[in-house]
Amino acid sequence: MKQYIDLWEYAPQILSAVSKGVLLTTQADGEVDTMTIGWGHLGIEWYKQIFVAYVRQSRHTKTLLDKNPEFTVNVPLEAVDKNIINVCGTKSGRDMDKIKELNLTLVPGETVSVPAIAQLPLTLECKVIFKQDQPLADIDKESRGRFYKPGTPNDGDFHTAYYGEITAAYILKD
Repeated sequence: MKQYIDLWEYAPQILSAVSKGVLLTTQADGEVDTMTIGWGHLGIEWYKQIFVAYVRQSRHTKTLLDKNPEFTVNVPLEAVDKNIINVCGTKSGRDMDKIKELNLTLVPGETVSVPAIAQLPLTLECKVIFKQDQPLADIDKESRGRFYKPGTPNDGDFHTAYYGEITAAYILKD
């Protein structure tokens, strides 16, 4: 069962959870993938409620998101199993089925083709209305050095910002 919510009433809780890690879930070509994100924004643009998610160029999730421009943001309401956040933040969907491996429960979306995840019950369903690569040359030197350090796996692995119009917001209930 889905309990629809007022997005702005839950905004502080959502944004607080993002900094600790929430899941962004995608689906394309019959494959569901989820990854941990720690950066994101809630806002209004073009008179639409949006969630902006940042996904590195190298991520398998980006490949799926570019094929199907819909995603869910899955937010815990209580303490979440840290293993879920850890695995989804360090393992690639190219190499493993994280949904199966972590025994995550998928719940069909209402307005998007991407499922919600029952273990992180606060769900935002989003349809991409704009995306933009973040060119390294346009990022300030301090941030470039911290997040895209030369000689590391993140060297040149910049992010794409996906602006998702929030088409549904709810909490999954038993």
